[in-house]
Amino acid sequence: MNAARDPDPADAAASERPVAVVLLSGGLDSATALAIAISRGFDCHTLALDYGQRHRAELDAAARLSAALGAVGHRTVAVDLRRIGGSALTDDVDVPETPTEGIPVTYVPARNTVMLAIATGLAETLEAEALFIGVNAVDYSGYPDCRPQYIAASQELASLATKRGVEGFPLAIETPLIHLSKAEIIRRGAQLGVNYAETVSCYQADEQGRACGRCDSCRIRREGFEAAGIDDPTRYAD
Repeated sequence: MNAARDPDPADAAASERPVAVVLLSGGLDSATALAIAISRGFDCHTLALDYGQRHRAELDAAARLSAALGAVGHRTVAVDLRRIGGSALTDDVDVPETPTEGIPVTYVPARNTVMLAIATGLAETLEAEALFIGVNAVDYSGYPDCRPQYIAASQELASLATKRGVEGFPLAIETPLIHLSKAEIIRRGAQLGVNYAETVSCYQADEQGRACGRCDSCRIRREGFEAAGIDDPTRYAD
C-alpha cells in the first residue's frame, strides 16, 4: 500500500467530527462524492485503487483532488486485476469508441467489490462511520456493480462481516450520486467547488491526463456538461 499523503495522528485525535472513507478514482463522480462528504461534516480519508488500469493519470488526479478538496489523507492500494483480465481497461482489448449494447467491455470484473472490501477494512481501522462511493445508476455505462441492488447487498455484507457491524454500529455505505443524472452531479459539484478540470474520466487518457473524447466515458461526461449548462473544462488530446 502506497500512502501518498498520510494524515497526522495528532490532528485525527484532536478532531471530534465523524470519520468517513471515500473511494476516489480521480474521476468526476468520485470527486463530487468527496466534496459532498466533506460538506456533510466528515473528516474524509480518501482511497484509490491501482488495479492495473490503462493509465496512471487518474491515480495522480485522485491524489491532487484529495488534497485540493480538503481530505485528511490519501492512500493508494495496489491490486493487480490484470492477472484476471476480462476488461478493456485491464487487458489487450480495444476501448470502444461508439455506443455498444449490453454490459460494455470496459466493465472490470469484481473491481467495485474489491474496492469496497478494501475500503471497509480501512474504515474499520479508522473507526469510520461511513464509506462513500460515487456509483451512479442513471447516466452510466451499465455496469452491474453500480446498481442500488448491488449497494444494498454490499451494505448487508458490511454489517455482517465487520466488528463494528457485529457490535451494533454498522458502517454506512453512502451513495449520494446513485439516483442523479450526470448534469445534476456536475451542478452539485460545481456548487461545492470541485475543479472538474483536474478530474480524469477517460478510459484511455494519455500520460498528461488528456481525454480521447471518443470513449463511452468521455461521451457521457461531455453530454453531462452540455445538459448542466456548464462549460466543459476537460482537457482533450485532439
